[in-house]
Amino acid sequence: MVIHIAAGTGTGPTKMAAFDAALLKAGIANHNLIRLSSIVPPASEIAVHDGPITEKLGEWGDRLYIVMADMRVASPNVEAWAGIGWTQDKETGKGLFVEHEGANEETVKRDIQQSLEALMRNRKVDFGPISMKVVGKTCLHEPVCALVIAAFKAEDW
Repeated sequence: MVIHIAAGTGTGPTKMAAFDAALLKAGIANHNLIRLSSIVPPASEIAVHDGPITEKLGEWGDRLYIVMADMRVASPNVEAWAGIGWTQDKETGKGLFVEHEGANEETVKRDIQQSLEALMRNRKVDFGPISMKVVGKTCLHEPVCALVIAAFKAEDW
């Protein structure tokens, strides 16, 4: 399985509209999102995208299984930051995701690092280095959303 990591930020007249704009920029706006916990199945490959996911993940309205971090703010001069971190065993492909949101980049990165270290410690495993994707946006006048997703797979109904 290929798990796609993408991010987007958006602005809109409401927090929901800003969230939708961020989903569009990540390339997953036309799916029904089903949130998962944070386990990377064995034999998985993680593909990190600099822009939207361009691979076709299914049809309009399909279920899309994801891990997601999103933060929405509507107060001027307030920042929204979101990030997903992961660690993965090179031999088996199994691993862990964590998702965090916060008011600044430093906090989100610190929380991702500390969470993944704790999850590995709790399981008595060391999957190796920690990777992460973090994005942020400052609210100027209209609400904003920062979003990072890990898209696993789409299924029809």
